[in-house]
Amino acid sequence: IWRDAPSWQASFAVNARLLGIGPGLRVAVLGRLVQSLSLYGAVEALSLGADLHVLEGMRPDRQREALAARQVGLLWASPPQLRLLVEAGGPELPLMHHVLVGGAKLDAGLRAALARMCPQAAVREFYGAAEASFVALANADTPDHAVGHPYPGVEIGIGGPGLAEAEGQIWVRSPYLFKGYAGADVGMAEWRDGWLGLGEIGRLEAGQLVLIGRADRMVTVAGQNAYPEAMEAFLLSLPGVLRAAVLPRADGLRGQVLEAVLMGGAEDAVILATLRAQFGPLIAPKRLHWRGDWPMLPAGKVDLRALAQDLARGME
Repeated sequence: IWRDAPSWQASFAVNARLLGIGPGLRVAVLGRLVQSLSLYGAVEALSLGADLHVLEGMRPDRQREALAARQVGLLWASPPQLRLLVEAGGPELPLMHHVLVGGAKLDAGLRAALARMCPQAAVREFYGAAEASFVALANADTPDHAVGHPYPGVEIGIGGPGLAEAEGQIWVRSPYLFKGYAGADVGMAEWRDGWLGLGEIGRLEAGQLVLIGRADRMVTVAGQNAYPEAMEAFLLSLPGVLRAAVLPRADGLRGQVLEAVLMGGAEDAVILATLRAQFGPLIAPKRLHWRGDWPMLPAGKVDLRALAQDLARGME
């Protein structure tokens, strides 16, 4: 991904004003600096004169202890990283006043756990991409199912550049966009008339952005479009579900059906009935698969390919 310095520096100035990032603030990142979220947080902190703490390579319990001991005030992290931090246990983080969450949707259960771990912190979820930087930023008025208002300086189109359809691909125009892809990988984003299409489906509700799912993960089941991400977020809100992934499997009658891979413990019949009530009997996952481990990618995201391979091998 080919970026120039001003595309990041423009958002540094915005965050300095919105979040108080500057000298005297202790900022931490949990991931490796080859990951865009951690790299951005680190470079921004250094550029604005904050005290940077890179906690990559530490066990989650050690990371939590370090956040407390070093009196970190602002943390950049993805939901999978935060989940590990919460599950590790350890000291509360009463001096944390901002948790910036990106990379995936924050579910209600994890949000509640963060409130207990960081009782004084404003949890600010944001939506963005390595190609676009910030697109939307949540505040105290943002409902749990949304990701916030357009970030300052960002225009959002739904369904096409400058459009406002009820639902469709998200398009962005802002000072924070990348220049293009470097190398042979053409990526998912596309340019059109100065706007960047991100390959994500969404809608605007009362001026706030709601994510529905990635276009490349959308599955057609019995003639209906289904979005696995929405089902995963819903599953994570249910008691006993610690991890969730929804994946397609070939089906002779419907072409393909969805099945859910879960970690934790709950009654299958209850979960399946709840899914049918929420998403309808045609597209709701037809079967659950429980497992005791959870494959992750180096960037802290779920390894969906590994889960799909296990499912194809008949994982029980």
